[in-house]
Formats: sequence, C-alpha cells, structure tokens
Amino acid sequence: MAYNFLLKDLNLNLTQRSIGTDKGLAKIGDGIVNLTYSVAKSIYLTRNKKNNKIIRTGKKVSKTILAEALKDANMKSFSKNRANAHDLADTVEAIIAYIWFSEKMTIKEIIDFLFDSLTGDLYLRHIEIESARIAFTKLLNHIKKFLPEN
Repeated sequence: MAYNFLLKDLNLNLTQRSIGTDKGLAKIGDGIVNLTYSVAKSIYLTRNKKNNKIIRTGKKVSKTILAEALKDANMKSFSKNRANAHDLADTVEAIIAYIWFSEKMTIKEIIDFLFDSLTGDLYLRHIEIESARIAFTKLLNHIKKFLPEN
C-alpha cells in the first residue's frame, strides 16, 4: 500500500526546508533511521564473524552522526537557520522519511545501502561512529536526486 498520500499537503509547496523541518516526518524518520541502521549493522556484524554466530543489535543512531552526515553531504539548506545538532539530526530523519513515503527507496533498499557502506571493526565505538557517519553521508548523497533543488 502506498502511503505517499500523507505527503499531499507537503507536496503542494515542496521545498528543501519544508521537508527538512517537518516535525512529523522527523518523528517517523527517527524510527526508520534506527531500524535500518540496526538491521544493517546486524547483517554486517553477522557476515563478518568468523564463528558463524548470528548478531542482532538494536542501535539508536546518535544526533552527532546524523548532524555530521548532513553537513558532509552539503545539505544544511534543508534545515532551519541556526540549527543545532538535534535540529540537524531531525532534518536527516525527515529527509529519509520523505524518501520512504515518496517510494523512492524501500526500507530494504535503505538497509542494503547502509550495509554496503559500513566498514571496519564496528565493535570499536570510534570506528563505528566514523563508519556510520560515512554510511549516512553516502545515503544522503545518493538520495539528493529525489529531492527538490530549492
């Protein structure tokens, strides 16, 4: 079932900022971001284990990782002026929710994209933070083509 009818009002006056500052999208996107990253990380850890142990992890993506990814992807124009790290993270979450609602990427495609972008020993927190930042930056750069240019 398509859910893009939930974007009807937003699509009437669609801008970068209208997507990135929509609080409802950010709340939904929070769940999408955490779900997709948790599954991608679980797949990555399971496939890179030598003892064939299955790893399932639930991981909340930090606002710092998302805020840095937004900056690295040069997409701060989607956020409000003078946005702090929390606001920038909300912007990433809103953008990802918009992409999913618009049927530009499925949950599976987001998971696969993040999985393919993860690298290194994710058991080391500093490596995981850097790997996640790079993965979300790549995801944002990938989805730019689906977003308004203004």
